[in-house]
Amino acid sequence: MRTRILMIGAITAGIGVAAGAFGAHGLRPILSEKMMTVFETGVRYHLVHALAMLIAGLSLQWSHQRVFLKAGWSFFIGILIFSGSLYTMALTDIRTLGMLTPLGGLAFLIGWGCLAWGYRVAATESNDRTPPF
Repeated sequence: MRTRILMIGAITAGIGVAAGAFGAHGLRPILSEKMMTVFETGVRYHLVHALAMLIAGLSLQWSHQRVFLKAGWSFFIGILIFSGSLYTMALTDIRTLGMLTPLGGLAFLIGWGCLAWGYRVAATESNDRTPPF
């Protein structure tokens, strides 16, 4: 499972880079300024949370706290819902999709909370273990 989170995080980061390039080069002439901003927000959160997935995966290798696994999956679900809804809204101009975006944001917050909790628990499990990064 640790390797899966790392692999999905790396693939997701690559997709985020591709989405950013697609937006900058393919969509800028097509989308309105407002919808381009919406798309760019999706890309920004996508990339940040793909990196957060990698941090969760590395943390899981360092400490076998399952909460790090929950953090990684929460970040992935957040990317799908938050960034996915923004991408779809920008490309289709269906504004009602914006109602889904906060659910993705909630998944991001859960992921960050799980990461923080995992470090708290891992710190008490062993004082002499240092993280690999």
